[in-house]
Amino acid sequence: MKYVSRSACESRGALGGVLKEVELLSSLEHPFLVNLWFSFQDEEDLFMVCDLLTGGDLRYHLQNRVEFSEESVALLVCELGSALDYLQKQRVVHRDVKPDNILLDGAGHAHLTDFNIATRLAKDGLACSMSGTKPYMAPEVFMCALDEVAGYTFPVDWWSLGVVAYEMRANIRPFSVHSNTALVDVKHILNSPVHYPRYWSSDFVDLITKLLCVHPGGRISSQQELQQTPLLRHTDFKDVVEKKQKPPFKPPEDHLNCDPCLELEEMIVETRPLHKKKKRLAKQRSAQRDSDPETALVKEFIVYNRFKELKRKDMEKKEREWERELEEAMANSVVTTLAPILERPSECLNVSSALASASASASASESPKNANPSTQVARQSSKKSSTTMTTLSSSLQMCSNCQRTGSKTSRNGESLEYIDRSPSPHTVSGTTS
Repeated sequence: MKYVSRSACESRGALGGVLKEVELLSSLEHPFLVNLWFSFQDEEDLFMVCDLLTGGDLRYHLQNRVEFSEESVALLVCELGSALDYLQKQRVVHRDVKPDNILLDGAGHAHLTDFNIATRLAKDGLACSMSGTKPYMAPEVFMCALDEVAGYTFPVDWWSLGVVAYEMRANIRPFSVHSNTALVDVKHILNSPVHYPRYWSSDFVDLITKLLCVHPGGRISSQQELQQTPLLRHTDFKDVVEKKQKPPFKPPEDHLNCDPCLELEEMIVETRPLHKKKKRLAKQRSAQRDSDPETALVKEFIVYNRFKELKRKDMEKKEREWERELEEAMANSVVTTLAPILERPSECLNVSSALASASASASASESPKNANPSTQVARQSSKKSSTTMTTLSSSLQMCSNCQRTGSKTSRNGESLEYIDRSPSPHTVSGTTS
């Protein structure tokens, strides 16, 4: 858990950075980031609860003279490179990648933390402030401070990763830059050639050289470019992200991987230690019963709960699946039932009209030539009525047969086929004659 004093942040003008950090972390999630789980506040402090990583930070292990092999450094570059590639897709520049902000978990996997000076760039936007730690800052950041370039973007984090990788392997930094080094001197130092020990492999030197390229356009700045290097060409980055590759270095488990003086300092030197907060706040609240405690809170501070956020995302996913299934069911029901119903009545009417015309022509051919006109008219009318009834009954029978056949066919999901069995007018006239 990380907590900061609100009054101290306000006096130093750093409250905006804390609010921005919580806002960024609440929108990010990656296996190699220190992810935020909860954020809350009280009248004194602002709190952030993040992933618990018991392996300590990388600076602690470098100070203890841990010798990292090329395999260890290569895996850390893959893991943090995956995190930087994710941040780039979210348009976030970290700007402070260094051993102090790289935490190890119990197995030795690396995680990037401290987004206090990170920023989210607009589309095709540039950062222009001089932010970061000098020994790990890219050349274009200093050039921007000297007004030689308009700004910088995501490759600055990959330069810092190259400095960290070199320091892990050699236990010293590649450039002699310190916090008090002048900007003009820094520019000259960063353009000087880097010394690589002879016992380093050529593939490892190639990787560091491409990360420490002075020109941002020639520098490795994506996971895809990282995979194209000879050292990492055969690395399965899917296994890396899923943490299936075991780190060669595992932090010890028999002691704390941090300086215990930090914990003692918080308990002894701190004027408002955390373990006495409960009694202190209860005393303050009892003295201020009439005032509303919420008025002392920072309104811009985001109260975040990752459990609720994960539950909300899961419900949204299920709702999208339900909507897709409903749309598919509605589309299938329209195709299988409505289309055959629209086709059958018109065909049955065509059959009925054909039978009626054929019967009329047949009755006209059967009337004798020399018959009495009145008798002939009566006989024709009786024949027409009988023929019409016969035609109507046969048409209705055929329509019912079509419907039964169509319903069976639609149940089976097969195509419908209708056969017109009514005699043509030429056949009827030929038979009666």
